[in-house]
Amino acid sequence: MRLKKTYSYALLSAVYLTLLAVIISSISYYMIQKDFGIGSILVSIIFLFLISFFIIQYRAEHFIYRRLKKIYQEVSILNVNDLKRESATTDIDKLSKSMQKFVEGKRLEIKSLTERDSFRRDFLGNVAHELKTPLFTVQGYILTLLEGAVNDKEIRMKYLNRANKGVERLVAVIKDLDMIAKLENEGTNLNIEVFNILELIQNVFDLFEMKAKKRNISLKFDKIYEFPVFVKGDIEKIEQVLINLVVNSIKYGNPNGTTFVGVESYSDKKFIIKVIDNGEGIKKEHISRLFERFYRVDQSRSREQGGSGLGLSIVKHIIEAHDENILLKSTFGRGSEFSFTLEKAS
Repeated sequence: MRLKKTYSYALLSAVYLTLLAVIISSISYYMIQKDFGIGSILVSIIFLFLISFFIIQYRAEHFIYRRLKKIYQEVSILNVNDLKRESATTDIDKLSKSMQKFVEGKRLEIKSLTERDSFRRDFLGNVAHELKTPLFTVQGYILTLLEGAVNDKEIRMKYLNRANKGVERLVAVIKDLDMIAKLENEGTNLNIEVFNILELIQNVFDLFEMKAKKRNISLKFDKIYEFPVFVKGDIEKIEQVLINLVVNSIKYGNPNGTTFVGVESYSDKKFIIKVIDNGEGIKKEHISRLFERFYRVDQSRSREQGGSGLGLSIVKHIIEAHDENILLKSTFGRGSEFSFTLEKAS
């Protein structure tokens, strides 16, 4: 049976020291016989100590160096050329720290990959579901028409209108997917300019006035503004943010309710824009995930309302591209307040 490495090291070291002790003892005995005196014996003792010290040091370095060299060769993060024989004994601490750093990095990498894989599966499942539902709807109406219903004018128009709504939903999903892919992969190229945020809000109100009237929801400012409020940002992208937030407030607001939009001073350099509704509100357990792609609080009701499920995710990307904050306050059963900051114009 082969000896353990440490036993082999200890055995050879003991042999060397024993031989040295025998030699030194023989020399000392010879000196005593020849009456060299106590001084010669002290010199022999010191000589034995020094030789023993260097033998042990050499053996320890040789043993540790070989062990470390093997580890350096087997671990990809370590370069064997960085290991010097004379510093082998002190490199143990360095090696330990490198290995701890390597292990921690791998642990975080595995955790990140696991989360990313889970997110990828969820994302693909959500995309497939979002596209499948309107596609099957359109296909069903077209097949019904092809089977003879096209000859009935009333049915034909009804089914064509329904098929058109399915196509519109498909287009909305694809447009939002395209936008969010560009925001994530290419970054957001911002065209920063000064503009009147109140005017932009009014334009969004005008754009969705008819949509709000269908649910008997009023779109209003929170107060009368006597003067313009100028901010800095990308006017087209901030308009997209307001559109998404206002449309959400219309979809999920209570009929006969009101959506208020207001602008307040947030700090010396920032304004905060608030979109407030008195709708159904959001439960606390959903708030942390609300800005995830395709995340829906109520799957059945959300799909009835339409939309791609990407609106709030797009809002988050645009606001963060401006180095600003998106905030949410909500009380279930009483309504929600979405708000974001923008830089004040000088």
